[in-house]
Amino acid sequence: MSDDLTDLLHEVADRHRAAPPVPGQEIRRLAERRGRRRRAAYASGAAAVVLALAGGLTVAFTGHDGARPEPPAAASATAPPRPSPEQPQRATATVDLTQHELVLSGRRLPVSGGTAQHPTPTGRMTVVAKYPERRLPGATVGLGTEYDVAMHWVVELRAADGTTTYLVALAYNEQAPGERDVTHGWIGLRSADAKWCYRLLRPGDVIRVNRTGPAPG
Repeated sequence: MSDDLTDLLHEVADRHRAAPPVPGQEIRRLAERRGRRRRAAYASGAAAVVLALAGGLTVAFTGHDGARPEPPAAASATAPPRPSPEQPQRATATVDLTQHELVLSGRRLPVSGGTAQHPTPTGRMTVVAKYPERRLPGATVGLGTEYDVAMHWVVELRAADGTTTYLVALAYNEQAPGERDVTHGWIGLRSADAKWCYRLLRPGDVIRVNRTGPAPG
């Protein structure tokens, strides 16, 4: 009976026996090993966070699967071209020699055509040049060969066959336009009207000259 009690007492003593003391050097070695494990764990966690952020930014800037956005599609080849500001629409004018009238940009201006001896050529004419002032022999305006006349607001016209005529200001006879034909084949206008036409017309513009009645007698 005493032996059993003795064994039980020894067992209880062994269970509650204090752990043997650990030397200080061993404690430092364990502490350093634990610190290295903690630093490694922190580094692994930071790397995982960086990778996760990079993946999120990639999705945000390049799409759901990381692919870069495609460039915008080229304009359709069938789309109508835009009008170029350097290529304005051409003006078109008509001259009715019978009615003594020029129509341009919605305005109707009185004109004077050539006489029976010097008729104004008809047909499709193209503007080839402009002159704010041009000196011409007086014979071309019926003033005789001894004169040299300065004409103003001159627009030179040319037909397909090379025939040339002019729009000019009849400064020497402002009353003739709209009333009678007095030129040597030119199309004469009042000075203010000739200046307006000069400013509006450009080389390449078309003027159609026609006669709806008989030529002047």
